[in-house]
Amino acid sequence: MDFSLLSEALTSKSYDKVADICDKHMLQVAAEGVAFQDDWPYAIHLLGHIYAGDINSMRFLWKSMPATLKEGNPEVIAAWKIGQKLWMRDYGGVYEAIRGYDWSQEAQGLVAAFSDLYTKNMFQLLQSAYSTISIQDTALFLGMSEDDATTFVQQQGWAVDPASQMLTVKKQPIVTEQKLDASKLQNLTEYVFHLEH
Repeated sequence: MDFSLLSEALTSKSYDKVADICDKHMLQVAAEGVAFQDDWPYAIHLLGHIYAGDINSMRFLWKSMPATLKEGNPEVIAAWKIGQKLWMRDYGGVYEAIRGYDWSQEAQGLVAAFSDLYTKNMFQLLQSAYSTISIQDTALFLGMSEDDATTFVQQQGWAVDPASQMLTVKKQPIVTEQKLDASKLQNLTEYVFHLEH
């Protein structure tokens, strides 16, 4: 089997393409009647779906995998554990699952990129959902120690109250850009004129 497209995507850090490449290649080899289960990069495929945020596809891939791989391949089991934590919304558990396995060379970059993306998404979630939050909860959501989480959010402009161990969230200003060009204004004028007469 030719995994050159997958190798290129991993080398160029185009992790958002990994799941699609794997899905298409899997369909192609299955249509050709090639036995591929033993040589398939299931861990990378699972991680590709996790990176893309497609947990349902990750679950369906897991269900279609041979039982021997589910039980005997530690990296596949570790990737599945990340997916399970995401499915259960165990935010701290996601980071534990990421750090709880010594990933292969092929998977390290993808896992690290997912971890960074997940932390960024969790930070944006906290920023939009909270006005104040405890340092302990912030550390759990961001997968960091309390000191690291405090430093991280302070760099983002959040305020710390050491007495109560609470963080005050700095909301990002909502920028709405409204462009009104002459043609739109002319159309609106004509429409209003038409309604009045």
